[in-house]
Amino acid sequence: MFDALHTLNVDLHASTQDRSYPISIGRGFIGSEKFWAPVVAGRGVVLVTDDRVGQIYAATLKASLGAVSQLTEVVLPAGEAYKKLSSIQTILDAALADKHERGSLFIALGGGVVGDMTGFAAACFLRGADFVQVPTTLLAQVDSSVGGKTGVNHAMGKNLIGAFHQPRHVVIDLETLASLADREFAAGLAEVIKYGLIRDAAFFDWLVENVRHLKARDNEALAFAIKRSCRIKADVVAEDEREVGIRAHLNFGHTFGHAIERLQGYGGWLHGEAVAAGMVIATQISVARGSLDEMALHKLLLFNEAFGLPTGPPADILAADFLEAMTSDKKVTSGKIRYVLLNKLGEATITDRVTEQEIVDVISLYST
Repeated sequence: MFDALHTLNVDLHASTQDRSYPISIGRGFIGSEKFWAPVVAGRGVVLVTDDRVGQIYAATLKASLGAVSQLTEVVLPAGEAYKKLSSIQTILDAALADKHERGSLFIALGGGVVGDMTGFAAACFLRGADFVQVPTTLLAQVDSSVGGKTGVNHAMGKNLIGAFHQPRHVVIDLETLASLADREFAAGLAEVIKYGLIRDAAFFDWLVENVRHLKARDNEALAFAIKRSCRIKADVVAEDEREVGIRAHLNFGHTFGHAIERLQGYGGWLHGEAVAAGMVIATQISVARGSLDEMALHKLLLFNEAFGLPTGPPADILAADFLEAMTSDKKVTSGKIRYVLLNKLGEATITDRVTEQEIVDVISLYST
């Protein structure tokens, strides 16, 4: 049996097509044939996972899919280092070899890397097939599984090759969090607290006040944090699906974080760890400009420390290398980098007027 605790909706209404979809939050989804029967509806399925998550959940999910016309399982190597075009080729080769049709359903079972790659493969397959996100990490549950951003990394930068392709359903089974390593769990919380910083000051304070419950992975606290995070992201995506305006606020900390990932080598730091450091840099700049109370920075640092998240960039990063790494970020527009800063706690703003000296001043605080 499955227990559906919350159902949210991502409202994407176009003049010619309604591409809205539900986010189901609960327990026992992966092992419930009753849940999957209407989702799959007898179609062919391309199940994509990795060699870590697949060992834990793939057999259970396959048994729950029931009678499908064709089932193809693709198991990729785990890790950010494999988020590349050759993995997309592997997925597409398998789907084509088994003669799947456009009506087949791609299912992403895993973290954000698997979700991004499965969505991109589905977008490419016969010019567009449906896919379902089954995120198994906290970070994927509150961030990458919602909103339709798909793609892979390139040597020149993170997520530079991809497409907007919305899922048909996001299935968040909270039971998967029990198998998550502490480091992966903490990385997800970096994306959770981001929502408080950019959109909901009360949620930020709640997260800081509930560190003990979150560290204990309290069911009620986690369900609330995930629901609130998904609601915020769903609202932003509904307002700005293709990131021409307010959706860029969701990139808070990411421009700096992506530069750290590139310099460290993809997989050196987890994505959430790099974002945590990036948010500290962005918050430091916001405080230095006088737009943000320093107490917000203090609380963020305490939160990061509590979960073992970085409280700044790596000490061995040179400011010049950091600045160069940011120039290849996909958020560069007309040669200018768009930064997300804070006007105040819970209110973000986009600007291209951050000077190199402002960044150097913050990086120098952490340099060895």
